[in-house]
Amino acid sequence: MHDFVLLLHSWVRWAAILTGILATVSAFGATTDARSNRWAMFFTIALDIQFLLGLLLLFTSVDFGRMGEVMKDSTARFYAVEHPTMMLIAIALAHMGRVMVRKALTAASARTKSLVFFGLATVLLLVGTPWPGMHDNRPLFRL
Repeated sequence: MHDFVLLLHSWVRWAAILTGILATVSAFGATTDARSNRWAMFFTIALDIQFLLGLLLLFTSVDFGRMGEVMKDSTARFYAVEHPTMMLIAIALAHMGRVMVRKALTAASARTKSLVFFGLATVLLLVGTPWPGMHDNRPLFRL
């Protein structure tokens, strides 16, 4: 089951990254209506799915019970502490951004809030993603 969840987590990341970029780019033409917030909704949905899959991976990991040893190994620490922390902050920013955009009084305010919140969430998503050549050379696409 762990391998299947890891496969799903690896593929859903592309949906999260793509929708994060689209939510940020679509902010340039943002208005306060619900249609302009569509990519933001898809972004938060993708992040929520990633979060649930990530929790399953984290809690079923063999490293979860031995945090003292994990903190000494930079690769294990990345997956047990740094990656989840960055992703949680990205999820919080995306959800806060969605609420702030809906409550914005003007289109300019909605646009600014979209750019800031979705942009920061997407940057954190990109920084916290394990890319090939980093840590343990995870593949771009798992099969």
